[in-house]
Amino acid sequence: MKKIDVHIHTTMWKNAMFRPGVSLITPEEIRESYKALDIEKGFILSLISPENRFIIQTNEEMEYVANNNPDIFYWLCNIDPRMISNSPKTDFSGILEYYKNKGAIGVGELTANLYTDEPMMENLFYYCGEMDMPVIIHISPEKNNGYGIVDDIGLPRLEKMLKKYPKLKILGHSQCFWSEISSDVTVETRNGYPTGKVKEGRVAQLLRNYPNLYCDLSAGSGFNALNRDTDYAYRFIEEFSDRLMFGTDICIANQETKLTSFLDTSFEKGCISEKNYKKICRENAIRLFKLKEENF
Repeated sequence: MKKIDVHIHTTMWKNAMFRPGVSLITPEEIRESYKALDIEKGFILSLISPENRFIIQTNEEMEYVANNNPDIFYWLCNIDPRMISNSPKTDFSGILEYYKNKGAIGVGELTANLYTDEPMMENLFYYCGEMDMPVIIHISPEKNNGYGIVDDIGLPRLEKMLKKYPKLKILGHSQCFWSEISSDVTVETRNGYPTGKVKEGRVAQLLRNYPNLYCDLSAGSGFNALNRDTDYAYRFIEEFSDRLMFGTDICIANQETKLTSFLDTSFEKGCISEKNYKKICRENAIRLFKLKEENF
């Protein structure tokens, strides 16, 4: 199955620093990785907020990379809620419309280290909903420690935004999101990779209650959520197959991507139906982000 990767990072510059001594992956390197992973296209996300970054990227860089590699990339614009006027009254409709008209298919990955329901963040969410721009978020456990929008155990702030803005479409991502697949999550485990049998948690409850919540399965967090208890994972996939999307979160060359083999093997063994396998690997992304089928 040719997959669509909803979460990847790259750069137009060679040897751009991802972290000291490690460079961001280039489009050429992604192209080679995609051949091996049977991925047809990817969504490139800019690193625009300063938290935990060694370089700051622009939306224009992502547009440039996508326009020069249209056979493998779509791009999302990124907006920091403090941009323009550093105010909860900022009107983001103009800038979102500008990037949407230039080809951006969504917003993300949001990593500003502000509370999920903080006035400036809430303001940005409102405009993303009004402009019909799906948002990929990275959830963090606390302020002033790393990157990501901040929520508490149980994701009450995320729920508040989903309920208040039904037009808003959010793709949940990160350890703090996926650890909530189980109700036994703790302060100590929520920002890591919990193990053991899953006792149904907040992710399933939120998916049932809010049709505007979707799931980004990328990175170790998404893989771990499914792999820690495959019996539960297959029931979870059966119930929420319309809202799960394949992703890698590749940032560097030769990065391991365990989700690919997990989905392929699960399908080959008959643990995932062909219908659901196709939805997760590509069809949900095409539908949510309104991609044109003629581009495939």
